[in-house]
Amino acid sequence: MPQPQDDTPPSSDFRIDDLIVRGIRPDDAEGLTDVLNLPGVRLGTLRQPFQSVACTRQYIEGLLRSDIVVAAEWRGRILGNAGLHAKSGRQKHVATLGIGIHDDFVGKGIGSRLLAALIEAAENWHDIHRIDLTVFTDNTAAVHLYEKFGFEIEGTLRNYAFRNGTYADSYLMARLR
Repeated sequence: MPQPQDDTPPSSDFRIDDLIVRGIRPDDAEGLTDVLNLPGVRLGTLRQPFQSVACTRQYIEGLLRSDIVVAAEWRGRILGNAGLHAKSGRQKHVATLGIGIHDDFVGKGIGSRLLAALIEAAENWHDIHRIDLTVFTDNTAAVHLYEKFGFEIEGTLRNYAFRNGTYADSYLMARLR
């Protein structure tokens, strides 16, 4: 059976200087859904397979004013996104991080650009003191990225999620300003 053509430019043409980091928009739903459904992105997150564009659009439209969500755009294509989701009440100084990068563009600096933009916004515009996240223990590239930005492992969450037919452990990591 023929496979559909992917019109994403090859990652060999990628230059980080051409990447645009900007706020997420409702019209990003289709491109973001394409990224979120990639096997590598799904493996590194808690996302279910076969996420619909409607589900992604609903997520974007339901973001709170306190959420900071950015997209990585290159040549008109969404290559990833990242977000900080602020907590409330006595934890209003805390936000939880989520990030996803197109499988073909991992390791090219996109995660660093997204994370730098979020940390700058969190510290200089939102008074967020603590950013936390969970990351699967076997996602060494992500762990190294987070450590590069000052995140530390605070604990291991055993059997945290059912993934690929088995239970997987995650680290709880956090960065304090």
